[in-house]
Amino acid sequence: MRVYLGLGANLGNRLRNLQGALALLSSLAEIRAVASLYQSPAAGPSGQQPYWNSVVQVDTALDLTALLAAIKRFEHVMGRRPARRWDSRPLDIDILLAGAVSNTADLVVPHPRLAERDFVLAPLAEVAADVVHPVLGVTLHTLHARIASGTLTEVAGPEWVRAAYLREPSSER
Repeated sequence: MRVYLGLGANLGNRLRNLQGALALLSSLAEIRAVASLYQSPAAGPSGQQPYWNSVVQVDTALDLTALLAAIKRFEHVMGRRPARRWDSRPLDIDILLAGAVSNTADLVVPHPRLAERDFVLAPLAEVAADVVHPVLGVTLHTLHARIASGTLTEVAGPEWVRAAYLREPSSER
């Protein structure tokens, strides 16, 4: 099944956390594409570090329930612990779109706020511009064009996956 995952981090070494997420994800899925890395303001309480966000396109044999369970384990391995909604986190992985639709108490796919979030749509449109949102019936490129906010900063192109040269600002290490 083709799945698009949103990756985000705003706690600790964001680059290392996101690269770690890709390493973990590669153990259960074939990574097909990785979008550029974008910085966006944190949506939660004030005083948080900005988020670094990207999207990864994977192919996996797991169903959505098993994929979600694996993602939760990976977030825990990378240091995420239960916290208040919108708090800072070392890693956040969201199932954005998949070859299946889900509407359960534990998982809604497509992600219910996908069409409202520039920090999700910019990298998603980069790797899947012509993919049609299965509920809204428009392409991801069109969705992104409707809401592009100008609040994103591209930190690096898709090469961030192996970007040893890309460093966190020293005040955030």
